[in-house]
Amino acid sequence: MRILVQRVKKANVVVDGQIISETGNGLLLLVGVDKEDTKSDIEYLAAKIQNLRIFNDDQGKLNLNIRQVKGQILSVSQFTLLADTKKGNRPGFDRSAQPEFAKDYWSRINMQLRETGIDVKEGVFGKHMEITLVNDGPVTIWLDSKNR
Repeated sequence: MRILVQRVKKANVVVDGQIISETGNGLLLLVGVDKEDTKSDIEYLAAKIQNLRIFNDDQGKLNLNIRQVKGQILSVSQFTLLADTKKGNRPGFDRSAQPEFAKDYWSRINMQLRETGIDVKEGVFGKHMEITLVNDGPVTIWLDSKNR
């Protein structure tokens, strides 16, 4: 599982011209599910996300996590994070999970984060989405459960 984590001041998801989800201060997660992912990948990344110290403390140092700043999460499924670009110019998506599996695992990681008390909003699985964000910092972190 690959997740691109972006610290944001705000973010929203628009589908068919309508705002579906929006969040204030917190994280935007772009989530790609690998066809070989297991439940341990979900557990690892959920723990990493909730404890990732990428928010500023009183001294301006990256020292606080999402719960400590009472931030929100906007989670968006994005199979293109598993793109293979080694050959040619057209990306391959052989590593991306099939839709039912990907939706299940994406939902599970969101649920696991909610169970820790974090307010998690979601995009719409499988839909074309327009995502607007104000990246804070910018702080952008790449997480890959296969690279522990």
